Amino acid sequence: MNITELREKSNKLPLLPGVYIMLDKSGEVLYVGKAKALKNRVSSYFRGEHEGKTHALVSKIADFNVIVAASEFEALVLENSLIKRHKPHYNILLKDDKSYPFLRLDVRSGYPRFSLANRTAKDEARYFGPYGGRSASRDIIETLVKALKLPNCSRRFPRDIGKERPCLNYHLGHCFGWCREEGHQEEYSARIRQAVMILEGQTDELLAGLERQMTEAAEALQFERAAELRDRLRSVETLKNRQMVIAAARADTDAIGFCRDAKCCFTVLHYTDGALSGKDTEFIDEPIEDDAEVISSLLRQYYLLRGAWPKTVLLPMEIEDREPLERLLSEAAGSRVYLEAPQRGDRRRLLEAAMVNAKEECLRETDAYQRRLKTLEWLQKTLNLPKEPSRIEAFDISNTGNFGIVAAMTVFVRGKPLKRDYRKFKVGKGSDEPVTQDDYAAMYEVVFRRFKRYAEGDEKFGALPDLLLIDGGATHAGVAEAALNELGLEVPIFGMVKDDRHRTRALITAGGEEIGISSNPAVFAFIGTIQEETHRFAIEYHRSLRSAAIGSTLDDIPGVGEKRRDELLRAFKTVRAVKGARFEELAAVVPKNTAKAVWEWFHGGEE
Repeated sequence: MNITELREKSNKLPLLPGVYIMLDKSGEVLYVGKAKALKNRVSSYFRGEHEGKTHALVSKIADFNVIVAASEFEALVLENSLIKRHKPHYNILLKDDKSYPFLRLDVRSGYPRFSLANRTAKDEARYFGPYGGRSASRDIIETLVKALKLPNCSRRFPRDIGKERPCLNYHLGHCFGWCREEGHQEEYSARIRQAVMILEGQTDELLAGLERQMTEAAEALQFERAAELRDRLRSVETLKNRQMVIAAARADTDAIGFCRDAKCCFTVLHYTDGALSGKDTEFIDEPIEDDAEVISSLLRQYYLLRGAWPKTVLLPMEIEDREPLERLLSEAAGSRVYLEAPQRGDRRRLLEAAMVNAKEECLRETDAYQRRLKTLEWLQKTLNLPKEPSRIEAFDISNTGNFGIVAAMTVFVRGKPLKRDYRKFKVGKGSDEPVTQDDYAAMYEVVFRRFKRYAEGDEKFGALPDLLLIDGGATHAGVAEAALNELGLEVPIFGMVKDDRHRTRALITAGGEEIGISSNPAVFAFIGTIQEETHRFAIEYHRSLRSAAIGSTLDDIPGVGEKRRDELLRAFKTVRAVKGARFEELAAVVPKNTAKAVWEWFHGGEE
């Protein structure tokens, strides 16, 4: 349909709430939106002049569909569902791979331990969080374990109690020594309760209880017990100073900040009892909606992805769909969530702090974004590319002799790594021929496989890069070019030529024309970053395969578990050295029964 036909179609829509779906000429979903009155909202796209992303969207619309809803709330829920399903290009999409992990405590066990969980489940376990990331969550577990001297080894209780002498953690004072023969289940349960109190924000009550116990132990002349309680008291006091990351999950009030510039920034400040306890920031490309609609969309995605809700969310402005959105969040939370846009007082000051944070973050990101765009502009001129290299893919080969020859592909979009598009390749996969060390053949194979998947319409390889960088010289670039030629594809290809320090000093064409980049520090640093990142990714993959291959040999030995395998490899470095070790040398590293099993596995019945 042309713009006139689209306008006529939109004028026939009802003045009812619902969802509209914009489609391109191939039927792909471009944009999903909701409306209180479908006719008014949809027809606005086909009247007058538009700018920026709205103009780009309208120019691609070939048709649209609508779904009439029974209410504005139903339209809100339906819009959210369709955006999640189709992931339209012109809708705001927060990263759905951003992790908000929970701490899980399996209370059914007599000796429960904390672990990470991506989401809660109805399994009778207790869940705490979510927290800002897996690293922060691991840090919380490590801090609790250290403060309360809980176990962090691979032993399981009560199964392993009394089987072996306590490990080094006990002797260093980092663990209570739960593997000792005397029973400590009551003490273990008490410390788990103390950990739960910390996670629930009851640190002051815990400190008061520990101080009371310490005093009672001292009065009863139990000085060793009193000293142990004193040390634990100090550990918990230290932990209290690191409470911010823990408290963020229990925030009772969130303040939303939003700033629109070359980039748009969405900031959430978490407040607990009026004190700042955490902060989240999301950057998005400039959206086509106005600020109120953007905030509504971001709120839905942020809280439904995060899986945790405060009592009150403070908004920087009134939004049209406040009531249905409030209902949606309340139903998801299982308790009432209030949305407010305060104009004065303490809550307004919390909002202003969020707005200042959003503005500062936006300025920093915009400056960095502009620098990246300028670097890409310089790179385009340096290499005489037909267009700005918005998407860059780089390949590297990693091998040790003929073992585990692998390749890695990294992706940079607008100057930043896009890790979800990284890919790994095993050279010779699916072939009956033995794999030999041939970097050129390996490079040809992986480049051909990557772009063959593109030609076949594989969604995981659906994007065509604007620039292809190959770790190596002109010959490496040449074999990559030959792979593309066989598939009938054209992409600018350059090899990354290294200096004596293994840093990229120049780019080179398949024809051998070398292009220096050291005169432009920004381009030089950018290409160096790509080369290092690609090399790192390839090396990590190669090491993981080697570790799996090495480990599997020892894992096959009855009685050798993961812990004993790792102990042997730490001590002897290689499987060959383990095989050549004397029984006495093995027994010095692992228990005698394990040493006997390893010796007999490699040497049979020989003396």
